[in-house]
Amino acid sequence: MAKLSTDELLGAFKEMTLIELSDFVKQFEDTFDVTAAAPVAVAAAPAAGGAAGGEAAAADQDEFDVILEAAGDKKIQVIKEVRALTNLGLKEAKDLVESTPKPVIEKANKETAEKAKAALEAAGATVKVS
Repeated sequence: MAKLSTDELLGAFKEMTLIELSDFVKQFEDTFDVTAAAPVAVAAAPAAGGAAGGEAAAADQDEFDVILEAAGDKKIQVIKEVRALTNLGLKEAKDLVESTPKPVIEKANKETAEKAKAALEAAGATVKVS
């Protein structure tokens, strides 16, 4: 059998329906004795964690929210950046910018959150990552 490239596999997956893709994943899991499900709980936070517990949780955080605090003087540039980051339409992006504080991106990795924060701040917005 000829070896398929990653692009060829992705092309084949794009042509599948969700049901076909779900069936494929189940068969793949059975064939290779693996699971495609994400782990449910990696670690439980300590119930009575003091300051050290809070710092450890912050260091282990892997999902970040980018929250637009204020649009600043250059609201049009901020709306353009929000549209670029979220693929929202013009009206939706304008509504988001005008109703600050609002999350622009939720549950992003640290690198994505930092890039989004830098782009929004460069456009003149006040941004918080949490």
